Amino acid sequence: MTRMLYFIIVVAFLDTFIQLPIITPYAQELGASYALTGAIVAVYSLTNMVGNILGGHWIDRFGRKRMLLLGMILVSGILFLYPLAQTGWQLFIARFFHGLAGGVLIPAAFAYVGDNSKAGSRGKTMAFTGAGIGIAAIAGPAIGGAMAARSSITNVFLLVAVLFLVTAILIVFFIKESYVSTDRGKFNFKDFIPLLKHPLLIQASLAAFALMISNGTLAFALPLNVELMGRTTETTGMLLSTFGIVALFVFLTPINTIFDRISAIKLVLTGIVLIGVALITLSYTVELNISFFAMVIYGTGFALIFPSMNKIVADASADVDRGKAYGIFYAFFSLGAVAGSTISGWVAETSGLPFLVSAVLMISIGIIIGFIAKNNKQLI
Repeated sequence: MTRMLYFIIVVAFLDTFIQLPIITPYAQELGASYALTGAIVAVYSLTNMVGNILGGHWIDRFGRKRMLLLGMILVSGILFLYPLAQTGWQLFIARFFHGLAGGVLIPAAFAYVGDNSKAGSRGKTMAFTGAGIGIAAIAGPAIGGAMAARSSITNVFLLVAVLFLVTAILIVFFIKESYVSTDRGKFNFKDFIPLLKHPLLIQASLAAFALMISNGTLAFALPLNVELMGRTTETTGMLLSTFGIVALFVFLTPINTIFDRISAIKLVLTGIVLIGVALITLSYTVELNISFFAMVIYGTGFALIFPSMNKIVADASADVDRGKAYGIFYAFFSLGAVAGSTISGWVAETSGLPFLVSAVLMISIGIIIGFIAKNNKQLI
């Protein structure tokens, strides 16, 4: 069942990554203005955040399998509606509900992984989930871009819709419920309050927020750097692939044992510093070789943070509230995704230093995480 869960994680994240190169041109095809196109891109992450919170509650109340299956079916149905959109506003509405439905999937999948992983090997398990996301991040944009160029954008949506439908069928036959407490129906939203005060969950959520701010900055500002080099989008793709490949190397090789041997908080803080260094380097260079080196550093930092913060969430929660814990955590993930590109765009327009500002934000959040960890004696 564990391998099937990794496959589900790849599929769930592929939904996001495969649309990166096509959603803006599709909105433009439908006659959307630049402002509406921006809203179409952003609304998915905004409603995904709401879906994370609501989904986290329902995952603990109704069980992991039921919500994972429902999320897969709903997303599949919504994706089948994308090709039917005739205007930008119709696409906006589809994206609105797509974000809500998709928000259930990731917390459910990671609650499953948390339930099925043992404390002594949880870090390595989370590294494998990171590898699944890395595969989706590398393959998704390539598949989406190639399909759109060779056939049509609508065929990309149909492909993912069918993939989600097939995955839903596989869930029915190959995934067993991991949480069968008879107390599930007693939960209410007041149960979120102790989790929101939990130091470990606060640290993991701040790390997720910081990581996605850096990721949004990278997505926005790296193409601008490449343009200053006088190179094409192919170079941008190569640089982004570099960080993904480095992260995969850490996730899938014996290096991944560090996630069970070294404190997760220490790995998160180290990763934040490395990403800060990478962003500062990118802020002060338009040399291709140095940019590649910066992306290697960024990929290493990303690889240290992602499994560690997911491990922290699993360790901070029990079976009874793990869905809500991951719902809160991935809501901060979604919030960071929105904030990253928004802040970068504003900073680029006002000061022209998006990488540097993002680095300062990363390191500032790292200091806050370190302060919380020190107060709770986690750095001893």
